[in-house]
Amino acid sequence: MVLPQGNRGNLTSVSPANKFRTGCYVIEGINSFALVFYCTYLYFFFHDVFGFNDRQNLLFAALAGLIYMFSSWQAGRFAQRFGYITSLKVGFGGLALGFAAGLFAHTAVLQVAIASFIYVCMCFIWPSLEALVSEGDTPAHVPHAVGIYNVTWAVTNAFAFFIGGSLIKKLGYQGIFALPLVLTIILFALAFWLEKIHPPELQKAHGKQGAPATPQPVPARSRSFQRMALLANPCAYIAINTLIAVLPGIASKFQLSTMLAGFTLSLWSFARFGAFVVLWRWTGWHYRFRWLVTAFALLILSFATILIAPNLVVVLLAQGFFGIAIGLIYYSSLFYAMDASDTKGEHGGIHEAAIGLGNCLGPAVGASAIWLAPANGSVGAWAVSGLLTLGFGGLFWIRSMRKPVL
Repeated sequence: MVLPQGNRGNLTSVSPANKFRTGCYVIEGINSFALVFYCTYLYFFFHDVFGFNDRQNLLFAALAGLIYMFSSWQAGRFAQRFGYITSLKVGFGGLALGFAAGLFAHTAVLQVAIASFIYVCMCFIWPSLEALVSEGDTPAHVPHAVGIYNVTWAVTNAFAFFIGGSLIKKLGYQGIFALPLVLTIILFALAFWLEKIHPPELQKAHGKQGAPATPQPVPARSRSFQRMALLANPCAYIAINTLIAVLPGIASKFQLSTMLAGFTLSLWSFARFGAFVVLWRWTGWHYRFRWLVTAFALLILSFATILIAPNLVVVLLAQGFFGIAIGLIYYSSLFYAMDASDTKGEHGGIHEAAIGLGNCLGPAVGASAIWLAPANGSVGAWAVSGLLTLGFGGLFWIRSMRKPVL
């Protein structure tokens, strides 16, 4: 629970601001579970029902990333202009329509179109939630708000990934639409409840209609780390979205059922959750280049290992390092974006758009490599690893423009 400035000593009283922000975290957790369950196991659905191979799944992932990139940027601006809760209503209402349509679509083309619509709708949600949990807070308290935000979505994300295969075994693939539909209807109702309990002092902090705040000067060090994190985070999602898209192929390689794939290939998401908890409670990594660059190097090595290793035990070990690396990179990106910006809805949209860029580039490069050299089973992994290495070099280039404090 986020305690408002000036009332943190009284833990027995629940202020309107506390209640409101707790509501935001509840919505965030439910939304994360629903979307991760759908977005992760959609690739298994495409693989098992429509016969998609790795290249076709990667092509869809690239399309979804492209849609998410442009939609997030515009959705962040929409939220800043019309209000964060209005944006949540639009997002949840659209998601409910999309999941309902998915229940009755029986061709690959229709399912791809519906999934594209769902990706647009989810863009109205994440930037607004990111802004709502930190808007109106003092700079000293932003790290705490961002910490709770990250831990909340990460734990429900990992849980959805872990049990998703079991849910599909019980519900069938219709479950990837039916369960998120039920949860999204609940979220749509909760958005109206959130609007009802919206404290006036928080409304005043960002304007009732989300009017942009007057930009404040950003320190040179903060600006430098914002740029580095804005590069590193898309690279993390280059790896994440490529990995998720080829999970059915990895499961086939090790002869894992969908249920066992959920159990064994979700380890990295729990490692990311653990990293979030540590980074939330320990702030020694703030504005320290060595932590960011170490995480980036670890990202490249662990990603290649997961995709190429012929041994499942090695894959499990690599997942642990992969989760830690992407945990620090993601946390850095969101923290630096929120710590030094006043238009948090718009910057939240930029943060999500950067994720979309990575979601598009990684699968696009992987699919292209497989198309050019289909006989080489590891070509996609090597191509994406090469792209990540270019990003690694870019980190040093940004640092050289203005050397941050070590």
